[in-house]
Amino acid sequence: MLGDLFNNPFTFFSWLIALVVAITIHEFSHAYAADRLGDPTPRVQGRLTLNPLAHLDPIGTLLLIVAHFGWGKPVVFDPFNLRHPRRDAAIISLAGPVSNLLLAGALSLVLRIVLAYHTVMFAGQIGPLAGFIITGLLQTVIVLNVVLAVFNLVPIHPLDGFKIVGGILPREYAEQWYELEPYGIIFLIFLIFPFFGGVAPISHFMTPLVNFFLSLFLPGAGNTGII
Repeated sequence: MLGDLFNNPFTFFSWLIALVVAITIHEFSHAYAADRLGDPTPRVQGRLTLNPLAHLDPIGTLLLIVAHFGWGKPVVFDPFNLRHPRRDAAIISLAGPVSNLLLAGALSLVLRIVLAYHTVMFAGQIGPLAGFIITGLLQTVIVLNVVLAVFNLVPIHPLDGFKIVGGILPREYAEQWYELEPYGIIFLIFLIFPFFGGVAPISHFMTPLVNFFLSLFLPGAGNTGII
C-alpha cells in the first residue's frame, strides 16, 4: 500500500481514508455498546466519540499502511459494571464487526444510487471526480469494512470472535474456553503468516465470508483475491 503513495496517490489516500473510517466506526461501536450496557469506562476514557484520533493506535495504524496488518486502540471495559458480564461482553464484542457490516451495507446502497443516477442521466458515463468517489473511495471503504468485520469474527483472542463465542457457550464450557485466552496471540500469529504455499491459513476461513459479503455489497465483485 505504501508504494501507491507515489505510483497512485489516489489509491493510497482512498485506502488511508477507508482504514481510518473502518477502525473508527469499529472501536466507537464497542465503546457505545459498553456505555449502553452500563459501563462508563469508555466514556471516561474519551472513547465515546467518532473522532479518529481517539481510536487510532500509532503503531497499529502504521503497520496497517506498511504491512496490511495492524490494529486500532482497543476499547477497555469493566465487566464488573455489566449486569450480565459474559453475555454483555459478547454483545460489546459483536458491536464492532456488526457496525462495519452495517456501514458497508449503507455505502453499498449509496453506491447503487450513484451508479443508477449516472446510468440514467449520463448513459452510464462517469466523470473523473465521480469515478474517484465510486471506485477509489466508496468501494474501498466497503471492502475494508467487510475485511475488518470478518477478521474480527475469528474466534481467537484478542479478536472479537473470542468473547462472542465465550458469551454463547454454556457456563461450564465457557470457563474452559477462556482458559485458551493466554495462547491467543500464538494461534493468531500461526494463522496470519503464510507458512504453507504462500497462503495464510486464516484465508481459508476469511476469503469465503469476505467474498460472500462483497457479492452482496458490490455486484460483480466476484473473487476478491485480497487475502
